[in-house]
Amino acid sequence: MDRFRRILGTVAAALTVAAAGTVLQASPAAASDPGPQRVVGGTQATQGEFPFMVRLSMGCGGALYSPTLVLTAAHCVNGTGTNTSITATMGVVDLQSSSRITRKSNYVYRAPGYTGAGKDWALIRLASPVTGLATLPIATTTAYDSGTFTIAGWGAASEGGAQQRYLRKATVPFVSDSTCNSASMYNGEVIASNEICAGYTAGGVDTCQGDSGGPMFRRDAGNAWIQVGIVSWGDGCARPNKPGVYTQVSYFAATIASAAASLGG
Repeated sequence: MDRFRRILGTVAAALTVAAAGTVLQASPAAASDPGPQRVVGGTQATQGEFPFMVRLSMGCGGALYSPTLVLTAAHCVNGTGTNTSITATMGVVDLQSSSRITRKSNYVYRAPGYTGAGKDWALIRLASPVTGLATLPIATTTAYDSGTFTIAGWGAASEGGAQQRYLRKATVPFVSDSTCNSASMYNGEVIASNEICAGYTAGGVDTCQGDSGGPMFRRDAGNAWIQVGIVSWGDGCARPNKPGVYTQVSYFAATIASAAASLGG
């Protein structure tokens, strides 16, 4: 079962067309993953609310780490090296807006040692800087790794349905490592050292396929947005006792910063 929250197959590769004005149909979820494909239980974001949000043409989300770098999930990219195939769309809630900003990639850096379990982060370098959009700082300590978080993305609105044209948002509460790894939830599958769980015991609100790589964020002490997680995986979407699982950004903050510096960002 593919539990990562990205859109798979040829539909994902064609998402650049969606940004250009064609609404695409999402691939149906696997039989073992019947959850709906979207930011489940959310509402539409308003223009300018989350200026750092990025839609990536392989069917993932991301956040502007710097004017030339997008932070996303490792499982959204194939590896480290030159890559000019990714289109990043940003600056808009409506992917069909004439005001959208697009950039092509020129390099991808995937987390060293990534094998599909944990370490689920990557940086995509853009061919030219983006100006006029706020970036999203990442948490460098665990101070903000609990509380209530905001999630956002353009995942599809229903299983097998059309990709979202408009950015959606929702809020989810922190779930402790011990609770998330309990027998009633993930039974030890979560890597407690570098993954965070967030969601409701009753389900109903969650990220899902098409939201992979997007940020989970909250307000810091100065009331500014700070990124604490990266959408990674989960069993289905918004199921009871199956919260979303996110890369714990603070754990990797120093490594991400070092990688960003090596990429000139």
